[in-house]
Amino acid sequence: MLNMFGILEKPLITITNIIWSFDRTTKQLQVLLVKRAQPPYQNSWALPETFMRTQESADEAALRLIREKIGLNLSDFYTEQLATFTNQQRTSNERALSLAYMTFLPEMPALKAGYGALEARWFAFSAVQKRYCLSNRQLTFQTAAEASETAYYQALKQQQPDQHLAFDHEWILRLACQRIKNKLNYQPNILLVLGAQFTLKEARMIYAAFLGIKPSEIDNSNFKKTHKHLFKDIGISSSKQIGRPAKLYRLASNKVEF
Repeated sequence: MLNMFGILEKPLITITNIIWSFDRTTKQLQVLLVKRAQPPYQNSWALPETFMRTQESADEAALRLIREKIGLNLSDFYTEQLATFTNQQRTSNERALSLAYMTFLPEMPALKAGYGALEARWFAFSAVQKRYCLSNRQLTFQTAAEASETAYYQALKQQQPDQHLAFDHEWILRLACQRIKNKLNYQPNILLVLGAQFTLKEARMIYAAFLGIKPSEIDNSNFKKTHKHLFKDIGISSSKQIGRPAKLYRLASNKVEF
């Protein structure tokens, strides 16, 4: 809404949440996408969003979104604020700012589309050349190709909505992946998707996905030596398997500092 001086008043504030999980059957990272039920971008796939309500903080709104979309009550231990997105071209109608979060789910629940969504699906995460890809059956989306914000938002106006994620979500997802990749060697919060304990093999799977290589290309001995300050040895796996039982680890800090 504009006042008599042409100054924008009360822009909408949305919470966009990149929700990560890990499929232990396929051994792949997953990202939650929803199919929008209403305009703008009706029938387009998008990252889950909600409007921030008057009586709640952004952190509270991000956790409410998790409750409403997938029925989980999480503490802020599993969330991390990513960035604020304010480019005027990010929405084509009413001005809307986005406070983006990342959530790392320690389990991969079944999905049921909530209010404002026609469908909700887990999309498998992988690296494709210099970009990241989300795939589910015949649907495939990639992170933004443009390296700069200016170039991305200029190209956004020319995109075909049915071939891309809604709004500027491909740019938000690109920055989320960059954040995670840049923190792998000192604060790998993404490993929270593996739950309270994990093997180094599982950790290497996560690292490899962001580095764009195969897990076998990460030498286990070197990985253990260079990352030992990040992990705490908590014992041996009790699951029945052929060969020597795998060692189990957790993140060294009891409370990850975001």
